[in-house]
Amino acid sequence: MKALVLDQIHQPLNFREIADPEPGPDQIAVHLKTAALNHRDVWISKGQYPGIQLPAVLGSDGAGVVSGKEVIINPNIGWGSDQRVQAGSYHILGLPTSGTFAEYVVVGKDRLVPKPAHLSWAEAAALPLAGLTAWRAVVSRGRLKAGEKVLVSGIGGGVALFACQFALAKGADVWVTSGGEGKISRAIQLGAKGGTLYTRPDWGKVLKSEAGLFDLIIDSAGGDGWSTLVDLAAPGGRIAIYGGTRGAITLNPQKVFWKQLDILGTTMGSDEDFSKMIEFVEEHTIRPVVDSVFSLENGWQAFERMDAGKQFGKIVLEIS
Repeated sequence: MKALVLDQIHQPLNFREIADPEPGPDQIAVHLKTAALNHRDVWISKGQYPGIQLPAVLGSDGAGVVSGKEVIINPNIGWGSDQRVQAGSYHILGLPTSGTFAEYVVVGKDRLVPKPAHLSWAEAAALPLAGLTAWRAVVSRGRLKAGEKVLVSGIGGGVALFACQFALAKGADVWVTSGGEGKISRAIQLGAKGGTLYTRPDWGKVLKSEAGLFDLIIDSAGGDGWSTLVDLAAPGGRIAIYGGTRGAITLNPQKVFWKQLDILGTTMGSDEDFSKMIEFVEEHTIRPVVDSVFSLENGWQAFERMDAGKQFGKIVLEIS
């Protein structure tokens, strides 16, 4: 089969022939139609991820066909029975297990769910990992209620956009931050109330004057701006963080305990989270935002686009 293969870090991935995967017990081969990139894939290609084994077929998101049935893939492998936290052996499809940047992928039979009928192939591939991460941050951990105010940082990335869409569908009022005015405008078109540039030195004051304080804040950056998020949290509010692209945070404990804040670490989600997320997407006919579609053969261009941070939504690979 054809696949997009990481043969060497810091080098473009190679589109080449590899052996067809062989299913083991309780496994099945999915004929993939589409796959989608995540920042995880870019970090792996740069060697910024533990346990890299080369050559590797990356990709955690995929949608395809099995015995004539249209399916999407749950990228969780071995979450475990505890809904609160993943097991020590937990990992994600795409490393070390071969992933979706190929014509076929082998997964456990229990990793497949029917593709929601209202989704295109590109939208279906865009959903799993980012949708699951956002669902756990907003709903399972964030405990969002209708009528609450939500702040989503870094709008434009896949998880942030799903967080915005899920919060809107839950009946919340949503504000956003971004590094570009165009992304804020597009978020407002989706239904967000407003937003501001996080590059402004007074971005926290701007948001507070426009929106007041927030019941739930969803963040993936950390870094120096995190102290401003604490300032923007309403008394009794929650801050869910699923990434740390801007590094370590500075935290004033007095503000946290005096405001009775909940600081919620979250990553990916359980199989139960995944099932509930899919049901919610179907119930509200939510369509993932797709930024662009590349052929598998030109997949390295998709990596370059994601690395440049130009995308608004998910970057998808068309496989067959």
